[in-house]
Amino acid sequence: MTDEQLLRYSRHILLNEIGVDGQDRLLAAHALVIGAGGLGSPVALYLGSAGVGHITLVDNDVVDATNLQRQIAHSLAKVGVNKAHSARQSMAAINPEVRVTCITKRADAALLDQLVATADVVIDCCDNFATRHAVNAACVQHHKPLVSGAAIRFDGQITVYDSRDSTSPCYACVFPPESTFEETRCATMGVFAPLVGIIGSMQAAEALKLLSGAGKPLTGRLQMLDGRSMEWNELRIPRNPVCPVCSATH
Repeated sequence: MTDEQLLRYSRHILLNEIGVDGQDRLLAAHALVIGAGGLGSPVALYLGSAGVGHITLVDNDVVDATNLQRQIAHSLAKVGVNKAHSARQSMAAINPEVRVTCITKRADAALLDQLVATADVVIDCCDNFATRHAVNAACVQHHKPLVSGAAIRFDGQITVYDSRDSTSPCYACVFPPESTFEETRCATMGVFAPLVGIIGSMQAAEALKLLSGAGKPLTGRLQMLDGRSMEWNELRIPRNPVCPVCSATH
């Protein structure tokens, strides 16, 4: 670690749970972020500012004026720009030494199979069940920890799925792929602007904990936030022994 890095990351290094060794692990890590919108914005900015050495952003969408109410990595000047590229510019303004790879394709199963294999942690910031299941399947296949978050209206949730842990559920254990869920989009349902910041910041925190070795991750614990009353509820979620995605791997 250079003298400049020791100064830049000094507030992390002062933490006994992180220290020089933990910061070195962050500098050497590769994080894969699926989605650079409401949740992906704080995730990308915090991972970049914290010094995660390589961050891959996946998003095929472009910045729209309606995104600016909550997607803090973007600005009015970036309307029409791909969200991954826009977020990379914002990250570079904070920490230019972080390597950011932008993928402007939709995150399908084939692409995820390639990307997840090289990542140390995957952060799911997308907004649809099909992509979430594809991300989960790739993480189970490659035994990569997955930080999952969601936010709509005033309701948010976050958890960690880690197939390296034999007791950890996967996303399909909680939301079976054969079940029918109503897709709820911000464009039709709305979303409280700070809610994505709260959940996205927590996703960044969980990812940094996993990468640095600090603290205890949210594995097996689903936390749900009611933004109207700012009340949290937590559910313990066991692994489904007959899960069609992860049961065969244990």
